[in-house]
Amino acid sequence: MLSDHPQFKERHNRLEKWRLSGVDPFGQRCDGLWSTADARTLHTHETPHEGTQVAKVAGRIMLLRDIGKLIFITIQDSSGRLQIGLTKQVLAAEWEKAKLLELGDIAWFEGKVGHTNTGEVTIWATGFGLATKALLPLPDKFHGLTDTELRYRQRYLDLAANPEAMAVFQARSQIIAEIRAFLHHRKFLEVETPMMQSTPGGAAARPFLTHHNALDIDLYMRVSPELFLKRLLVGGMERVFEINRNFRNEGLDTRHNPEFTMLELYEAYSDLAGMMELTETLVATLAKRSAEKSKGLDGLVRLPYGERQIDYTAPFQRVAYGELFAKHVGVEMSDEAAVRRVAHGRGLANTENKDADVLRGELFEHLAEPTLKDFDRPVFVYDYPAGLCPLTRRKPGDPAIAERFELYVAGMELANAYTELNDPMVQYETFSSQLAGLAEDESMARMDQDFVTALCHGMPPAGGLGIGIDRLIMLLTNCTSIRDVVLFPLLRPVARPAADGCAPAPTA
Repeated sequence: MLSDHPQFKERHNRLEKWRLSGVDPFGQRCDGLWSTADARTLHTHETPHEGTQVAKVAGRIMLLRDIGKLIFITIQDSSGRLQIGLTKQVLAAEWEKAKLLELGDIAWFEGKVGHTNTGEVTIWATGFGLATKALLPLPDKFHGLTDTELRYRQRYLDLAANPEAMAVFQARSQIIAEIRAFLHHRKFLEVETPMMQSTPGGAAARPFLTHHNALDIDLYMRVSPELFLKRLLVGGMERVFEINRNFRNEGLDTRHNPEFTMLELYEAYSDLAGMMELTETLVATLAKRSAEKSKGLDGLVRLPYGERQIDYTAPFQRVAYGELFAKHVGVEMSDEAAVRRVAHGRGLANTENKDADVLRGELFEHLAEPTLKDFDRPVFVYDYPAGLCPLTRRKPGDPAIAERFELYVAGMELANAYTELNDPMVQYETFSSQLAGLAEDESMARMDQDFVTALCHGMPPAGGLGIGIDRLIMLLTNCTSIRDVVLFPLLRPVARPAADGCAPAPTA
């Protein structure tokens, strides 16, 4: 129960004292506020100790030192921290209320921006007010929240106690805004497509099932917006993009969350080469902006990721799927007999009854893909086995190869792109043929009859691209777990006392 928390009773008593003094402990609207960062700009090297310019700021009390007739408070807002000085002489009748303030409370302060004898920029308060009374403290006396599980479960505590966490999510917002600006500059139109679909399509993934009561039909949370975005190409929207959620009913690890954010775009009259140029320019531009302060004299754009440095200087590296396959599997990708022999020797299941492209994909995943972590630069892997890419145009002169690339950075898949298949007859065939040995939830060969009908009306030649936003943020902010860049990652529920909505949650 709340009343069992060691600080709750004392804090509740202070709340009642606020009420008895005529103050609403849960505050009112507060106009005319400056951010703490903006308030700091009012102080220069010429500013006198007592200050000259007035600012009004608000934030959470993170530090408090009461030394009798003087109280120093450090508040924190989304832009940073700032010290407040309160003196009994100035506040006079309001002094007793100032003595009621404590760590975790949210309050506003107004006064001149000056500094202390040690040079600390300080607002010397001539007025203040309580905005919200905190009935529970932040963890660890506000020195930080280090319990990883608790950080994810109670992100509000993580943001309040750890400035580094706040910085990551501020950076995330800015990066997404820059992506939108980049695409708007290239004349792309932002759209929204259905989250619930009658047929899950556009990606090889196991979907989440839901039910619509009014229509009494089962629906799927989308695994990809691809087929709807392509319908827009048919309708005449020649450049479209969407930044939104996808849902895949699969495992969780440092790179996967069942609910994740994707950028997906399509450009009429483009192709794989156009998507490669767009991807390279976008990623290199974002990396350059993230690395401005650490850019070396050699002009290279490097960002840390874990214990390594990634060089995002364009052009990125390029290597064919077949080249990696031959190097790390030990046989040519086109030699089906050799592929089956190696697959059998590696102990892959049911090698006799699986389609050769399924075996190629499994061998590549086990033997070649792990080596991509050794590249110290982003690398485009291109020309995939056609059987694994039912939505992709085949390479002219070689129908066994699909015009597809995946971009890997630090061994992590970041982007996937195609020259889009727009032949309705071929599309119908690829939807109709399930590769032997490939589970349904591992295939994109799911029939969407209306999409085939749309293609029959004519979709212009096009290039398409998907970029994992969460993984991109991981790379640009040096976070090696996807949970550090998703505000509320999916976690296994833990039991709570029935009536305790505020007490710290137990960790799993």
